Amino acid sequence: MEFSNLFVQFLHGIVYAMLLFMVSSGLTLVFGMLGVLNFAHGSLYMIGAYIGLSTVLLTQSFWVSLFVAPILVALLGGFLETSFLRKTYTRGHVHQLMLTYGLAYILDELTKMIWGTESHSINVPPILQGSVFIMGNAYPVYRLAIIIFGASLALGVWLLLKKTRLGMIIRAAVFSTDLVKFLGFNQPLLFRGVFAFGAALAALGGVFASPLITTYPGMGADIIIDAFIVVIVGGLGSLPGALFGSLLIGQVMSLGILFLPRFALVFSYVLMAIILIIRPTGILGEKE
Repeated sequence: MEFSNLFVQFLHGIVYAMLLFMVSSGLTLVFGMLGVLNFAHGSLYMIGAYIGLSTVLLTQSFWVSLFVAPILVALLGGFLETSFLRKTYTRGHVHQLMLTYGLAYILDELTKMIWGTESHSINVPPILQGSVFIMGNAYPVYRLAIIIFGASLALGVWLLLKKTRLGMIIRAAVFSTDLVKFLGFNQPLLFRGVFAFGAALAALGGVFASPLITTYPGMGADIIIDAFIVVIVGGLGSLPGALFGSLLIGQVMSLGILFLPRFALVFSYVLMAIILIIRPTGILGEKE
């Protein structure tokens, strides 16, 4: 195989990794701060894609959908946290998984009732159409845009958490929610905000994924397993771990499809098992 073709496949892996990061970053933030394993996170990703689809049909603008979908899904996420998940914080992960699994089914059925069961696609915005030549191979501009946006998003979220007062409060809450409450911060509002932010990140991933893989019922279930694998491999509650895990899983799946397509779906599970045996906390996870 020529190196140029291998490099193109490598880029495909980064594209999928960036989509995974948009979903898994919100998932790991919610777990790191709230301790919630949210199985309905994939449904928020799917709803974001459908809201993006409706927005594009109404406004004929892909860029408007990038603002509308995250905002509406963030509001939905805040509602779910306040109305349902808040009651499970002290009941352990089993109750959380059962509740969020049920919520995922409800959200999936509501999505089918509103948008139907057919697949839909969003056209790539004109400015991102076309291809550029990389090592003699034509590569879609839109895929490169996803890579650039995903990397910028990772940097932006990291700066938010590390360099701002709000980020300091969030990191303090990850360490000790009682400490944050003792210092006088509105803990319920902070929790709701983090959950809504994680939902918005998932919605962004859904909008960006639509021109690539279309929008269809069940797309949330297809990505949530990979997102959980990313969180486990990278380290529960670690944002850098979510980025590293996304890049790793993206390459494992992309190159696995190239060399051993029959076993490509197994490789990510094998990698997860190996990581858990060698380092149970994940690559960048820390012991509690």
